[in-house]
Amino acid sequence: MSTPHVEKQSYFHILRSMAMIGGSSAINVLFSIVRTKALAVLLGPAGVGQLSLYMSIVDLAQALAGFGVQSSGVRQIAESTGTGDTDRIARTAAALKRTSIVLGLLGAVLLAALAAPIASFTFGDDQHTLGVALLSLAIFLQLVAGGQIALTQGMRDIASLARIQILSGLATTAITVALVFVFGPAAIAPSIVASAAALLTICWWYGRRLRISRAPMSTAQLAAEVAPLLKLGFAFMLSAILGFGAAYVVRLLVTWEGGVAAAGQYQAAWALGGLYAGFILQAMGADFYPRLTAAAGDHQAANRLVNEQTQISLLLGGPGVLATLTFAPVAIWLFYSPAFYPAADILRWICLGVLLRIVSWPLGYVIIAKGRQVIFFWSEVVSHGMNVVLALILVPRFGATGAAVAFLGLYVWHGFMVYAIARRLTQFRWSAANVRTGALFIAAAGFVFCTDRHLPAWQAMAVGTLVTLILGLHALRRLLSLLPPDSLPAPIRVLASRLG
Repeated sequence: MSTPHVEKQSYFHILRSMAMIGGSSAINVLFSIVRTKALAVLLGPAGVGQLSLYMSIVDLAQALAGFGVQSSGVRQIAESTGTGDTDRIARTAAALKRTSIVLGLLGAVLLAALAAPIASFTFGDDQHTLGVALLSLAIFLQLVAGGQIALTQGMRDIASLARIQILSGLATTAITVALVFVFGPAAIAPSIVASAAALLTICWWYGRRLRISRAPMSTAQLAAEVAPLLKLGFAFMLSAILGFGAAYVVRLLVTWEGGVAAAGQYQAAWALGGLYAGFILQAMGADFYPRLTAAAGDHQAANRLVNEQTQISLLLGGPGVLATLTFAPVAIWLFYSPAFYPAADILRWICLGVLLRIVSWPLGYVIIAKGRQVIFFWSEVVSHGMNVVLALILVPRFGATGAAVAFLGLYVWHGFMVYAIARRLTQFRWSAANVRTGALFIAAAGFVFCTDRHLPAWQAMAVGTLVTLILGLHALRRLLSLLPPDSLPAPIRVLASRLG
């Protein structure tokens, strides 16, 4: 049974990790503002739509060629690090690096060979064949970089992960804006490749700092290390293919229904919808996943970690979702241009789905941490299948907005499903605090969403601002109450006492 002091220290650990990853994400938000604003002005909706389709191809190809090794590698490295056996850590790290290189080469060759049919299927012509073929280089570079990121994450070097995120964001922004400014839409594919090269360089630089001994490996030892990587990685690969494949199909449906410009509107809303919540979800992968893996054998400890992570995620993410719902048109203007104003309504629907995503994601990690590959795979099949079915029904009727409603429907279903699975695996139950907090923010989000439908714009924005401020202060008060007093700087302790 954990004591209040231990619980407060655990909350502090979660917040500290989120502060590192979230701080780097906040800096990347600034880079993203510059990048998306510049691309919106330079390329317009059609160009942004082309970029989103290229990125969908890269994501899907990387998921297929990567064989889930980056995600399974995190688990393997975390387990090896937990043993304290330096030779085992060295063998696992070497196997992870070599496997990433081989898979990167295979993926690059496969995409280059299939460039013509992929380009024809995606764009309806052969004008983009060279661009798709060029993306094969990005596949190789990103998969090799992914192996290094998995090593850094598995060893829980959160500070290096944050630095990699910041520098890669800066490099991507500078490279993409510069190339598109000089060469126009023709530079979209080369900018993706150049950004991947910059990511690999940054990962290699910080990877040198990890203290990993070199241990000789026989062929049998290498095979013994690679086998579990690929076994668990296969489930991750199938999940990633399903996820990226579903996203690819949804974008194709939007493109076929409304053209490339409609795909650009949807991509604009999609990028903004996940912008604020992104640092929460990234922190879960960076720190919560390895911690939960280590505690997976102790159901009580694992359930406590899930409830703690959910509580912090809701308190941090809820006010941001409410703010995005309230200021959706302003966000579109700030990040893009007046040509993207139709994306504001799409963005509001996506925000509702993002809030449910924040709630359900910690539960999803229970399945992964327990190593239940079959359950994990079929839960992903059902979830992404539901997304595609809903999109098939809604996009023909409502256009790009229908795709956003389908996203919301996905996470309504996903939340109920993963809760039922977690109940079976670890006898999980939501804490009373999480039930209250979740109900509060979900009700508030629904209320703010409805005010936009039934009130004039300025009145809806005023009501949304008031709700966001009230619940933002409530979330701040709750966060301060969860932390050990001695962990807070003196000015924050004064603020905490004034908030009660």
